[in-house]
Amino acid sequence: MIIGDYKVNIEEFINDYIKKHGFVSKDKAINQEMINLEMFDEPIVGYADAKDRLFYDYAEKKEVTQNKFMVPTDWFPDAKTVISVFFPFSQSVKKSNSENMDAPSLEWLHSRIEGQAIIKDCTKALVDYINSKGYKTLAPCLDNRIYAQLGSENNKQNSAFTSNWSDRHVAFAAGLGTFGLSKGLITKKGVAGRFTSVITNYYHTPTERDYSDIYEYCNMCGKCIRNCPASAITKENGKQHYPCKLFLNKVLEINKPRYGCGKCQVSVPCQDRIPVR
Repeated sequence: MIIGDYKVNIEEFINDYIKKHGFVSKDKAINQEMINLEMFDEPIVGYADAKDRLFYDYAEKKEVTQNKFMVPTDWFPDAKTVISVFFPFSQSVKKSNSENMDAPSLEWLHSRIEGQAIIKDCTKALVDYINSKGYKTLAPCLDNRIYAQLGSENNKQNSAFTSNWSDRHVAFAAGLGTFGLSKGLITKKGVAGRFTSVITNYYHTPTERDYSDIYEYCNMCGKCIRNCPASAITKENGKQHYPCKLFLNKVLEINKPRYGCGKCQVSVPCQDRIPVR
């Protein structure tokens, strides 16, 4: 079976990058204790065919993104592979956020904000790396087209902006995991972490999906419901974004410029693994 160009070592490149850069720097640390905080465990990578039928299904459904989902070949016509990466938070970050279920820990706030900045830098570095091997590659999160405007041209000031790409849905297509009640994606390394993705004309054999249902890994235990300080999750409706957003706004007021919560991702059976059903 052809996997891909042996000169393109995606997993090795990402792992090396996180080992070198996945820490809180002295100039960004909230206090002395946060300096050199290791924010991530070793990432995992999945691959999807750029013409996988799932992407076209996403484009037909408004619940995936508020604006129409752009399929990989919309980004560029000769796309062959979509690479999805999950960056699991470190055990120290997850443990710290389990100690007080009313407010996010400093470690979690760092991982959510400084950690996301590192993921963005890693994504750009990955794009440059694959391009250097002679392939065309882009990351939707770094492309201005990811934010599409809703509303008429005559009503720009009042129209909303939304993404037309979803890293979690891409991860589902790439075999990394399925959704939970909290709308997080449960991977073999759990739900606590962040995602990124890139589109390329480099070919890699797609990762086999060992699931078919969108919630297949979730055991519906309801622990994330009980953990949520915003009461934003129910078994009937899953996670509702508005009450979650209101809570995050309060966190931002206290911790500006940082915000976050993550209580639905810690102290749950899916924190570190696929839970037993």
